[in-house]
Amino acid sequence: MENEREKIQTQIWREEPEPDNPFAASACYCSGFDVFGDLLGKISLIEYIWLLFKLDPPTKAQAKVFETLAIALANPGPRDHSVRAAMNAGVGGSTHASALMAAIAVGAGNLGGAREVFTAMNYWQQCGRDIEKWKDIIENPPIEERTDVWPEMEHTPGFDPHGASCPTPVKQLLDHLCKEGAGETLKWLQSHRENLEQFSKTPLSFSGVAAATFFDLDFTPEQAEIIFLFLRLPGAAAHSLEQEKLGFSRYPFFHGAVKLTNDPGPVNKADE
Repeated sequence: MENEREKIQTQIWREEPEPDNPFAASACYCSGFDVFGDLLGKISLIEYIWLLFKLDPPTKAQAKVFETLAIALANPGPRDHSVRAAMNAGVGGSTHASALMAAIAVGAGNLGGAREVFTAMNYWQQCGRDIEKWKDIIENPPIEERTDVWPEMEHTPGFDPHGASCPTPVKQLLDHLCKEGAGETLKWLQSHRENLEQFSKTPLSFSGVAAATFFDLDFTPEQAEIIFLFLRLPGAAAHSLEQEKLGFSRYPFFHGAVKLTNDPGPVNKADE
């Protein structure tokens, strides 16, 4: 009989079966490390996530930068579209799994979502730390190959098309990452942020900082896209559960947040 282990082609995981039950594992190895014998209690969750994707442990500096980004992304807040999608599911009485799926569906897109991070990382791969290349790609953006799945970007990836100026938390995150031992990409972004914002005519966003961080940490665009997606789920889950308890009568609509600054005055009935 063919060895069952030979049927599973993966460098990530290996299991040893229990002597009395071939369907239960007696030992689990992640990239060669005994998860329950050696890793449990000795590494953090963020280090374990790194190991799953990279197959090698991070350095202390890499783990610190990765953890800083994870904390910043963990709760995008109720203004974020993906969190609002989860809140809608929660207040509407959908299952908890539906709330997470709603957050994933909405958070996967081109506007502040995971696909934007993927595209921004492709920009980093093409431009590196060359300001002239960035100017050119912003002014002459490439066309998305899979327009049957993803529509063309309508703004510079990593920048907020609806923003007025770079939000304070975005600048705080970028500053903190640079202080935590970030690589040259993040330092270059910090130095050239205002130039890039002038080229794109839009302010830097969290997705832009995330893309630069993932690029600095040598993740692939595909890895960054999916990691960005699930790192933001804790906040979506928490807000969904909270809104489920609060009910539809206390659903936030940010009443009074929109102010009319150029009121044309009452309509003259005679002119209708």
